[in-house]
Amino acid sequence: QGASPSAAGDDAAAALTPREREILLAMADGLTNGEIGAKFFLTESTVKTHVGRVLSKLHLRDRVHAVIFAYDNGLIDR
Repeated sequence: QGASPSAAGDDAAAALTPREREILLAMADGLTNGEIGAKFFLTESTVKTHVGRVLSKLHLRDRVHAVIFAYDNGLIDR
């Protein structure tokens, strides 16, 4: 038996830094990289780096899947 999807998601989510979690939540709010940068006083390039790290750590291919992951794993209240 393997780990349940939520347990695997918890492990992956735990690997995110606090900033990466903030970026993930901002993506879930529908913000663009530029808007996220303005919100957190980051350059768009830095935001792109954080987004890439979130996707890599969670083994996801795009922002949509990252937002789905966040909802499915309780990082965002429905």
